[in-house]
Amino acid sequence: MSQMQRADARFNRDRVVAAAREAFASAGLEVPMREVARRAGVGVATLYRHFPTRTELVATVLAERVEDCGVQVRRALDDPDPWRALSGVVREFAERQIHDRALNEALLGPGEVSAAFQRERREHAQALNVLVGRARAAGVLRDGVDADDVRAGLLAIASLRRLPAATSARVIGRVADLVLAGIRA
Repeated sequence: MSQMQRADARFNRDRVVAAAREAFASAGLEVPMREVARRAGVGVATLYRHFPTRTELVATVLAERVEDCGVQVRRALDDPDPWRALSGVVREFAERQIHDRALNEALLGPGEVSAAFQRERREHAQALNVLVGRARAAGVLRDGVDADDVRAGLLAIASLRRLPAATSARVIGRVADLVLAGIRA
C-alpha cells in the first residue's frame, strides 16, 4: 500500500469517527451506519472496512469521551478546594448529558461497549468516593451525605438526557443545581 493510500485511509477513518461522534452525541447510538457514512462523506463499504461492527465504532468514539472524563476527574482530584472539585464533577456530568446523549447509553447500558470500559468506570467511581470523602472531611456536605447519595443525584441527572433538546439544557441544569443544593451543608 502506498504512502498516499495509507494517508487517505487514515483521513477516511478520522472522518468516520468525527461523523459518528457528532451523530451519536446528537441522536444517540441507534443512528444508522448508513447515516454515519453519509455524514462522513464516505461509502458504507468504506465505513465497514474501518469498523466491521457498530460496537467497534461506538467503542472507538467513546474511548476519547471516557478519556476526557478521566482528565476531568483527575483535575478535580488535584483541586485543593473540596466543594469546587465535587461540584465541578457534578456540573461537568450534567453538561455531558446535555451535549453527548450517547455516552451514558453506552457506558451504563448492557453490552460489549459497556464491558470495554469497566476499568475506567471503576476508576471514576473510586475518584468520586475520594471527592465525596474530602468534601465530608472539609464539612461542606450535609450530615449523612455519602458517595451513594451523590451517585443517586447523578443518576437523576442522567435520566433526563432523553428530554427534547429544547428543554433538556434548562431542566438538566436545574436538577444539577438542586442536587448540589441538596448535598451541601
